[in-house]
Amino acid sequence: MAIFKKAKEEKEVEEKEVAAKPVAKKKAAAKKPAAKKAPATKKAAPKSKTIKSTGDAYRVLLRPLVTEKSAGLATDGVYFFEVAVGADKVEVRNAIKALYGVTPRRVNILNRKGKVVRFGRTLGKRKSWRAAYVFLKKGEHIDVHEGV
Repeated sequence: MAIFKKAKEEKEVEEKEVAAKPVAKKKAAAKKPAAKKAPATKKAAPKSKTIKSTGDAYRVLLRPLVTEKSAGLATDGVYFFEVAVGADKVEVRNAIKALYGVTPRRVNILNRKGKVVRFGRTLGKRKSWRAAYVFLKKGEHIDVHEGV
């Protein structure tokens, strides 16, 4: 709907400009029929994947994964996070930048399938989720594992 709003605003600006110009008298004989022009269609710009606030970043990064494996790899600059199912690498990179102030060197994303579980006779399934491995440059770190 933003396209329609923008077109409406442009039309209003054009009307104001036309109203502001002095009206000159035109001769009736010199008037020619105007050819119809096809309406100019603007393609919507691709949605940028910038994280504007930390609230948006917390929608992308759900929680850090604190396990023995992640604690061991944190010394090498690799951190694990549970991320939103629709999040991609660029959004994860920008969320890390917004929350922790460090730029990741590389981001890998895994889709984790939920396990099929059984409670007595009832079968069920845990939810599927998405994990991100965030690789930082040498010398940079995130304080995720402190106090664990």
